[in-house]
Amino acid sequence: MEPFIVSALKYRPQTFKDVVGQEAITNTLTNAIENNHLAQALLFCGPRGVGKTTCARILAKQINRDGTEREDEDFAFNIFELDAASNNSVDDIRNLIDQVRIPPQVGKYKVYIIDEVHMLSQSAFNAFLKTLEEPPRHAIFILATTEKHKIIPTILSRCQIFDFKRITVSDAANYLKYISEQQGVSAEDDALHIIAQKADGALRDALSIFDRVVSFSGKELTRKAVTENLNVLDYDTYFKVTDLVLDNDIPALLLLYNKILAQGFEGHHFVIGLASHFRDLMVCRHEETIQLLEVGDYAQQLYLEQSKKTSKEFLLKALEITNQTDLQYKSSKNSRLLVELTLMKLASLNFSGEKKNPDERHSSLLSLNKLIPASYYRLAVKKEEPGKGVEESLAHPQKKIAKETVLSTESELDTEEVAVVSSVEETLPHHSTMVSEPPRKLEIKSPAKRVSGLSLSSIKAKKKHELNKIEVTYDEDSLPDDPFTVEELRKHWLDYVQKIDDEGKKILASNLSSDLPKVKDNVIRIELPNDTMKKEIEREQSSLMSFLKTALNNHHLELSISVNEETIRKYAFTPEEKYEKLREKNPAIDLLRKTFDLDL
Repeated sequence: MEPFIVSALKYRPQTFKDVVGQEAITNTLTNAIENNHLAQALLFCGPRGVGKTTCARILAKQINRDGTEREDEDFAFNIFELDAASNNSVDDIRNLIDQVRIPPQVGKYKVYIIDEVHMLSQSAFNAFLKTLEEPPRHAIFILATTEKHKIIPTILSRCQIFDFKRITVSDAANYLKYISEQQGVSAEDDALHIIAQKADGALRDALSIFDRVVSFSGKELTRKAVTENLNVLDYDTYFKVTDLVLDNDIPALLLLYNKILAQGFEGHHFVIGLASHFRDLMVCRHEETIQLLEVGDYAQQLYLEQSKKTSKEFLLKALEITNQTDLQYKSSKNSRLLVELTLMKLASLNFSGEKKNPDERHSSLLSLNKLIPASYYRLAVKKEEPGKGVEESLAHPQKKIAKETVLSTESELDTEEVAVVSSVEETLPHHSTMVSEPPRKLEIKSPAKRVSGLSLSSIKAKKKHELNKIEVTYDEDSLPDDPFTVEELRKHWLDYVQKIDDEGKKILASNLSSDLPKVKDNVIRIELPNDTMKKEIEREQSSLMSFLKTALNNHHLELSISVNEETIRKYAFTPEEKYEKLREKNPAIDLLRKTFDLDL
């Protein structure tokens, strides 16, 4: 039985043409060799499994070939590989420097490949600096690392840097297809794409996964076998979830998520996959971005079909919700509830519910009023007799709701608004004991269309409004002017204070109680300690004066409020001040204190 060789070693590239996905670097190195323009220190950096060490070995062989060697010559005596992860001390670098001095026995160059060079210690880096800057003519150093940022700047400045990129899904899938043909394995395109996506840009990982899946399924590599072996959620699951979301089927969504959890999948993995699915649907909405979709032809057709069912607004909101769940998942105490709430929100995005048409006609005025907001519509009853006011025309007890609508809307609608009025025939139900009346015609004003204040229509409306103004004049001498005493004024003043205090206006009541009013020549005067109290009273001055004028039957009263900062001293704060206040109101309290020898 021959030993099994993993695909990553068996199909390791032997020439630059075989290297997958790094054409820019391989072309540069090939041209440098042909034009004798190769630097003596090279740094290959990039993620794992993208071909750094492979390219270093190919380069070491290529620079020693002169056409006289055998085809299988590997120049093993000219290539030295050092693992810096386990040889990272100063002594290891010193031994390397001692070897560099000796010229090669076969070939033209000695090539030193130092893998994982970022693992060298600070002292080892410093010991390597001089040799790296001025190596012998026969020595070439190739450094490889996955973490370039850990290498000191003095090393970076002495190297020619080549950045290796991740292998794309399509390149990895095409190479896996070539490997499967070489091994006689029948593989579905979707299965190879899933393996390439799982590898996350590393071709070596893709080949390792390929070997594992082939061991599981044999010569027939299907999408179902790959998803089952790799324990990944198939895109069919996300298509089904999206369909349920678009159908607003929350119970089915929760059951499907429970099934996914029962299969051993983590909720976080599901949310990340769902967000990627929505991203792919968004990509499919435009022909320019469809090339960003890294799936097989059959899956691409499925994405195109489902993207037509979704809107851009829905996908943007869905991406926002799933991304927020992704950020909150690790900090959540109840991760399952978090994902279920996410699914409920997604299913509610395009849920319209019961739509009500404001123009729908009903047989009852009550239902009509519930349907039409007072802020948008004006309800008016057509007068049949001249001179009849709104109150008379709405005297029927069952039309109170119409009257309230008229009063609320008349105050809110502006005369500058342009409206379309439609007439609606409405017959109101009557009680058996009431006298029946002929049907009333109701006018319903549709939502007002606002226009600019500088437009011709608004100017015309203002002029019309000016013409319709009614000037109200009265003779001041005809108003009542009954005399009154200060005691009567203060009595009604306190009555008003008690009234507003019962209404809950505690601050205003306190401000009005801070000073007793005085009157002279029909001018009521009060003195307050600060401007804040004055402003509070001035806001309610109209209501206050209306109350006093009616109570005293004198409509020539005026109110004068002055501010005196010194009046603040009238408030009692210390026990002595409080006692003095009490003694002013009731002098007998002083006799009480002296009789019983009381202390303050």
